[in-house]
Amino acid sequence: MRLLAGKILRWYNKNKRDLLWRKTNDPYKIWISEVILQQTRVAQGLMYYENFIKKFPDTGSLAKSSEKEVLKLWQGLGYYSRARNLHASAKFIMDELNGIFPMSYNELLKLKGVGKYTAAAIASISFNEAVPVIDGNVMRVIARLFGISTPIDTYKGQKEIYSIAEKLLNNKQAGEFNQALMEFGALLCTPDKPRCSSCPLLKKCYAHNKKVVNKLPVKSKKTKVTQRFLTYFHLIDKNNTYIYLRKEKDIWKNLYEFPVVETNETEHVQLIIEPLLKNFLPDTSKVKIEEIYTKICHKLSHQKLNITFVRVRMMSGCNVTGEHLLKIPEKKLETFPFHALMEKYLLKKFSKFAI
Repeated sequence: MRLLAGKILRWYNKNKRDLLWRKTNDPYKIWISEVILQQTRVAQGLMYYENFIKKFPDTGSLAKSSEKEVLKLWQGLGYYSRARNLHASAKFIMDELNGIFPMSYNELLKLKGVGKYTAAAIASISFNEAVPVIDGNVMRVIARLFGISTPIDTYKGQKEIYSIAEKLLNNKQAGEFNQALMEFGALLCTPDKPRCSSCPLLKKCYAHNKKVVNKLPVKSKKTKVTQRFLTYFHLIDKNNTYIYLRKEKDIWKNLYEFPVVETNETEHVQLIIEPLLKNFLPDTSKVKIEEIYTKICHKLSHQKLNITFVRVRMMSGCNVTGEHLLKIPEKKLETFPFHALMEKYLLKKFSKFAI
């Protein structure tokens, strides 16, 4: 194991990417980078990381901010519960921990939204605590290298992976090694078309020697994807428009959006726009439908959202009846935090929404 770990570290020292969060061991900055990078490409994550650290350079500044400010800065990253958890945990650290950032794996787990992966990353990188970091890259490398055929999305499979990761871990350089193993999976042992010819572990790799690289790791579960159909109404009243704040307990909680109606997949939205519009404008004789966008799709882990945006011009005497709608100047739209679907539409209509 020591020989394998040594080769991985040597490879990392020669090939690692030059990333901002690798130039610090500040637990706050490591925390922010790890949360941003969860299911986010590094190229995109770098931009968000820079903007986030510039706006909130430390735990105190994040704690003092409003949730609206945090969500606005997070706009476009998705998984908005992570931003809300960051904000809540920053407040917890300042209010309950006297501003002292947790310094161990077990203490880090007490922060809202911090799971085993994030706690291990911060603890090892910032404090060199000898705890393995297990992400998708690490699971793939270990499954291929040691021939783990147990599904990695099962408790048994994860336990096997963790046991090997513990044995591989270089305790004296825990943070460095964890980053090395993750980078190894990100750059060399990739899901598709792994660069086996450049791998320093090639002779020891079970998957390569048995010609099963593309069959490992194994997953047992297939997520069932459901289709949903949403129609948003961009209501324009002179220079004003209408939005509302989502309060439902879902990923878009505390984000804003236009009035929306969900329909069945058998319905053709263009044929039923007027009946749908009556949810907000009882007198549809006093409106003009200016544009209809029907090509916006958005994929979540378990849903495919098919979206239609309808731009509606309201004439004099037209009244809005939808509950909880907020009337705002259209030019103020850029100051509100919106979810990804809204952002896609707004980017089409207003170039100033580009981050």
